[in-house]
Amino acid sequence: MDSLITAAAQALAAGDAFGALNRVALRDDPPALALRGIAMAQLGDFDRAKMLLRKAGRAFGAKEAVARARCAVAEAEIAFAARELTWPATTLDAARATLERFGDRVNAAHARHLDVRRLVLIGRLDEAERKLAALDPRPFPAALRAMHELIAAGIAMRRLRTKAARAALARAERAARDARIPALAAEVESVTQMLDAPAARLIAGGQARPLRLADVEALFRSKALIVDECRYAVRDAQAVVPLTRRPVLFALARALAEAWPGDVSRGALLARAFRAKHTDESHRARLRVEIGRLRRVLRPFADIAATADGFALTPRRARTVVTLARPVDEEHAAVLAFLADGEAWSSSALALALGDSQRTVQRALEQLAAENKVQSFGHGRARRWITPPVPRFATTLLLPAPLPGG
Repeated sequence: MDSLITAAAQALAAGDAFGALNRVALRDDPPALALRGIAMAQLGDFDRAKMLLRKAGRAFGAKEAVARARCAVAEAEIAFAARELTWPATTLDAARATLERFGDRVNAAHARHLDVRRLVLIGRLDEAERKLAALDPRPFPAALRAMHELIAAGIAMRRLRTKAARAALARAERAARDARIPALAAEVESVTQMLDAPAARLIAGGQARPLRLADVEALFRSKALIVDECRYAVRDAQAVVPLTRRPVLFALARALAEAWPGDVSRGALLARAFRAKHTDESHRARLRVEIGRLRRVLRPFADIAATADGFALTPRRARTVVTLARPVDEEHAAVLAFLADGEAWSSSALALALGDSQRTVQRALEQLAAENKVQSFGHGRARRWITPPVPRFATTLLLPAPLPGG
């Protein structure tokens, strides 16, 4: 490897894309093409980066399996950054296996981290945590150690283990400082700020106040009965009942929780659950049916008693009843939570991450665009959606992941 290629590689490792391009921009040999591709990716030109890396991969000969595998890993990282979550994982696995076979353990570990980051993004935390635990970060370069700890912190935050998240972020900060890469240090700082940002709102006694992730973690360990709007569930410290696919029951549960210890009139429940402006006997009959279903669902947690005007909630083992609401009143808050990372997303990638149909996500994006909350560029399959990062609150609870007790 000649001196210009070595210098360009060192510049890229330090996050200096322009320094790397200054050395290899006019060269068309395979190593230079690969380095130019990585540099363009660091500058955000993902399309050109992919083209250069594919060209480099084809230019490397059949005997240069390690170089071709490195190009595949770099292309996978670009696909991840571009939120192309359907990029074939088998290609990344094959590249990782090649790198491990030829002793390139650092790049093989980088490939494993890319796989884990994708699993975290789509909410498969158990698998991600298991794969991350199999990696010992101590022999890695500082930049890779920082990324390892950022992933660990992300998993801990999704699971509401704030103490573990802070410890991982402290290790990530030390590693980023050793790596001397400003972009990496900024990413660590951004994630750290999320721990102290409002992540949800607590509604109790007609009053609302913001909660940080640590506050939510403490709430889940308390003796409160919680109607959780962030995960569409009812929970206490011992059990959880998901109501994700039963929106009417959740709406009734939330109305009863917000009124506790008082009752809610039948008219208010009809308006809340069915959005009915004018009601008749059929609506009241349906309300009786849904209240009966909610009684059965909430039997481990509470009773629902009929009153003169409506219905009231009485907890069985909890001392109080509260509602854990989203940090902002927004119907499509989960979509905005993903877009808040500042990356450009396709509707198909959002659907995969959210676990919804692509058409459902497209309708949400169209509504948000009509309200000037998101914007798109490109057409057809190349269409991408973006929004500025959501300020002043954390999106952790709005991302798909099991919470304690789930």
